[in-house]
Amino acid sequence: MVGTHSAKMAVGLGAEVTLLELSQKRLGELDDLFGGRVQTLVSNEANLVRSLADADLVIGAVLLTGALAPKLIRREHVRGMPPGSLIVDVAIDQGGCAETIHATTHDDPIYAVDGVLHYAVPNMPAAVARTSTLALTSTTLPYGLLLAERGFEGAAKARPELLPGLNVAGGSITHPAVAGALKFARAA
Repeated sequence: MVGTHSAKMAVGLGAEVTLLELSQKRLGELDDLFGGRVQTLVSNEANLVRSLADADLVIGAVLLTGALAPKLIRREHVRGMPPGSLIVDVAIDQGGCAETIHATTHDDPIYAVDGVLHYAVPNMPAAVARTSTLALTSTTLPYGLLLAERGFEGAAKARPELLPGLNVAGGSITHPAVAGALKFARAA
């Protein structure tokens, strides 16, 4: 979502946008969504290096549900980027997708490595707390009310999309990725 919405904003501002994605299905969806206004590439080492070498702005929007983000942008990649370019690592809440990234704060959000600026504030929406809270609660409130009314089992029967969000039940970690990230031997 972050990558797609960032691309929409950039395209709207007239930027040349390149999107890297592993899933062929998602690449097709992005091609359809943007109607040829963005370049879509399979995410691999060669395409990443080529794209980073020309980038003024990189949005790291890697997400592996319940797991740490893989370090896709290595230090040697950063050295090959144009001086003054910027990496915004939205994956920082899961450790970041760049080797050179570390969490920053809203008070001191940017630092440079090899001439490339880095921005990695965890919970970036906190900069617009009221707006982000209203957006989040308008989406989650119906689920919260359903859970309060029916309990988890009843809510999950009514809205099965709740099940993939279950991380802990009955005192056990139920989500395999979360169990792995926390180094628990197995999920229940």
